[in-house]
Amino acid sequence: MSEHRRKPPQPQGGGRAAARRAAQQPSGRRAAQPRETGTGHGSVSHSEDRPYSGRAEARRAAQRGGRRRVDAGAGAGAGHGGRGGGRRGGGGGGGGHEGRGGRPGKKRLIDYPRHDKYGWRRWMPSWKLVTGICLGFLGSLMTAATIAYAMVGVPDPDKTAEAENNVYYWDDGTQMAATGGEINRQNIGLSQIPKDMQNAVISAENKTFWDDSGIDPRGISRALLNMAKGQETQGGSTITQQYVKNARLGDQSQTLSRKFKELFISIKIDSNVKKRDIMAGYLNTSYYGRGAYGIQAASRTYYGKDAQKLNASECAVLASLLKGATWYDPAGATDLNPAATKEKNGKRAEDRWRWILDEMVKDGHLDAAKRDAFVADGFPMPDPVRKGAKLGGQIGYLVDLAKANFLAKNTRGIDATELAQGGHEIHTTFNKEKVRKLEAAVTKVRKENIDPKKRPKKDTHVQFGGASVEPATGKIVAIYGGEDATKHFTNNANTTGAQVGSTFKPYVLAAAMRDGVRDPRLGSEQSMEQRTQINPDKTVYNGKNKLRIKKYNGEIWRNEKGEELFQVNDGDKSYTDINLRESMIVSANSPFVQLGMDVGIPEVRRAAEDAGLLPESLDKSNVPSFSIGISTPSAIRMASSYGTFAAEGERREPYSVKYVKKSGKTIFQHKDEPVGAFTANIANNVTDVLRDVVEDKKGTGRNARLPGRQVAGKTGTTDGNKSAWFVGYTPQLSTAIDMYRLDDNEKNANRGFLKMFGTGGQEKIHGSSFPSEIWQLYMSDALKGEPVKKFPKAEPIGSEFWGGGASSPAPTPSFTPSQTPSQTPSQTPSQTPSQTPSKTPSQTPSQTPSQTCNPWQDWDCGEDGGSEGGQPGGAANEGGSGENGNGGNAGNEGGAGENGNAGNQGGAGENGNAGNQGGAGENGNGGNAGNQGAADAGGGLLAGSDGD
Repeated sequence: MSEHRRKPPQPQGGGRAAARRAAQQPSGRRAAQPRETGTGHGSVSHSEDRPYSGRAEARRAAQRGGRRRVDAGAGAGAGHGGRGGGRRGGGGGGGGHEGRGGRPGKKRLIDYPRHDKYGWRRWMPSWKLVTGICLGFLGSLMTAATIAYAMVGVPDPDKTAEAENNVYYWDDGTQMAATGGEINRQNIGLSQIPKDMQNAVISAENKTFWDDSGIDPRGISRALLNMAKGQETQGGSTITQQYVKNARLGDQSQTLSRKFKELFISIKIDSNVKKRDIMAGYLNTSYYGRGAYGIQAASRTYYGKDAQKLNASECAVLASLLKGATWYDPAGATDLNPAATKEKNGKRAEDRWRWILDEMVKDGHLDAAKRDAFVADGFPMPDPVRKGAKLGGQIGYLVDLAKANFLAKNTRGIDATELAQGGHEIHTTFNKEKVRKLEAAVTKVRKENIDPKKRPKKDTHVQFGGASVEPATGKIVAIYGGEDATKHFTNNANTTGAQVGSTFKPYVLAAAMRDGVRDPRLGSEQSMEQRTQINPDKTVYNGKNKLRIKKYNGEIWRNEKGEELFQVNDGDKSYTDINLRESMIVSANSPFVQLGMDVGIPEVRRAAEDAGLLPESLDKSNVPSFSIGISTPSAIRMASSYGTFAAEGERREPYSVKYVKKSGKTIFQHKDEPVGAFTANIANNVTDVLRDVVEDKKGTGRNARLPGRQVAGKTGTTDGNKSAWFVGYTPQLSTAIDMYRLDDNEKNANRGFLKMFGTGGQEKIHGSSFPSEIWQLYMSDALKGEPVKKFPKAEPIGSEFWGGGASSPAPTPSFTPSQTPSQTPSQTPSQTPSQTPSKTPSQTPSQTPSQTCNPWQDWDCGEDGGSEGGQPGGAANEGGSGENGNGGNAGNEGGAGENGNAGNQGGAGENGNAGNQGGAGENGNGGNAGNQGAADAGGGLLAGSDGD
């Protein structure tokens, strides 16, 4: 084969090694000579040739050789003409182009991959590159952080973090209820937070709090690393960061974005907010478990006292809860996590408590000796878990009453909307034990007597109400508002619409003693100016049942329809002329209705208002029955107004809120502002008469007696038996109890007050039955242990007066005040006129209750002038009232005697009154008593049951 046909060996690349390898190869027909090949346009120069398996391998070899060194002998062909040996040899590279085997171009700004390295070294960055990148990253990060810090705004406090509730306290300062918001929190100032509590959280959570910039880089890094690894998130935040999380972000999530946001806000907060405010904010917004947010709520929840009263040992316990109340509440929290048992939580809590005390000692916040004393005393176990502050039972009524009292009395213009925003500490007058005892008394009587299943038509819709007030202060110490505030929404201690009946009569008596009665013999103008202040023992009125009521001047009273009024006594009892003391004792209606007309209804209304009843609760008409209780005051006002008599005429507004605080500052304080409603002697004389209602054996209120204590009170029963009351007082406490039936279901067409005939198995409900029993049970318990006090002595007052058609004796007896209120009209007819009307036979009912009438068993024994305490068998001016009803008309002042014989000075009953016309017999005729004319000691059968 010719030489020009032989394929020349392929070049193996440049460099000395290539040349050496080429020289060592054996030659064929002729040795291959070294040559330079070139192309006209940048061909690669080779100093040595060797065979290659392909063009690509040759190119790579050329590149490797060119990077190792520059071939100084490589010829550069000029233009396109250079040829260098061999047929296929090319000329030198074209002008301006570097051969492939030569040095690369300029080094790049970022030398990566590295220009002067090959293999794995080519991909390894230089230290300069690494340093530059790190500095660039840090610079960018700082720039971004600076921009973020400048742009981020400090958010306003989170609304939820600001949310507080209103806390109501008993009179002893213990918490009664927390309400007004879903968050149990009461924010307080740092001055009210013990220094020990501040130091405890600093030692446990953030030792550098007072000096740091608001963040802990190591803690943040640790938290970020744990989140990046997917491990359990971990604390490490400063107190400032936790405050920001609780109060500013309202975001408790453990996310990277929240952490960065928290970081920047914390730095800014630390720069703009005082450390003291941050500490207070943190302690007021942190969650301590059991639904308590903030240190004040926590202190109340766990230890039942204000935060400022905590000691260092208790502070350490509360500080341990900040690590996680679910795991550190000694009472356990299995409702939140089954593993948080009482035993395990107790152990964890005690260990952390000891650790915090030790840390406080190390940090110089606690003396070692005190720490040792706390440890020796043992772990301060918190109070047991109490159920959430429910407003059921009596609590709801108490809260509503205190709320209304504060809104009505505060002078800052705080309204219901502002109050609902929370944050108020409302300190009430309510006594926890008295509230409990009043509720217990009502519950006992209800359970023993009221049975809706047994008497569905009689014992349904039965309601009780009650209130207890201190006469000397006006404090409402207890109320009974109903069975349950969450089921019965009307507070029965407040206005219910139930009429008060005969419990209104003391105001009529007070008006008569203060304003006096008008003389019917004088003209209207003169009679208004010339009045006679009455004496309860010397003032005598006609006690007849169905007495025709007249105006003070003797004219018959008529309503707008021209109808006359014939006043009925309870049980249709009639009485002979009777003085006001006896009339109050037996609760005769006729004398007080006519007395009210003689005094004047406006004067009676004013006396009731002066005693303490609200004008809006009083009936607006001037009808005669106004004087016997057609008005509807509340139990609170009835107790308070009777308290005016107990306080010797000084009226104090009943109140239930002593003072109110917000953010540690007192914003409301009750002021004691007594008003002189009556002179002391008028009030004392009213009390003296009301004592006989309870202490006299005929008194309608005798079931309310408190052994060893003086009690004054009055029963009340209304028309139709739709309500019954007992209001009574001792020198220390005045209490009103009412009972009624009220169907307030709007779906019922006949809703309203219902009659109580047959309720509780009683023929008729009187104030002397269930209400007085409740009163007696409660007061005997409420006053247990209290000193025994006596009422002030009543001095003589007023003058005698004969009104309402009563027959004035001739000559007029000279009266003297009753020496003892409890004296009864038991004297014989032979007594002289100088004795008081309560002892004069012609003025009072002469008979005593029947021996078969047991006041402790028979409620119908002498109530309100009716069968309870009445005088059956006694003949009256218009006929005697018998045991079972009304007798016929007896002769004028005549009575049916023990022997059935009437006549001049004949005795009615064993101690009865004499008359001039003889007794009314069975057929109603005067003269000798008929077959039914006999009476045993004034107590038995009807006199003149069929007479005229």
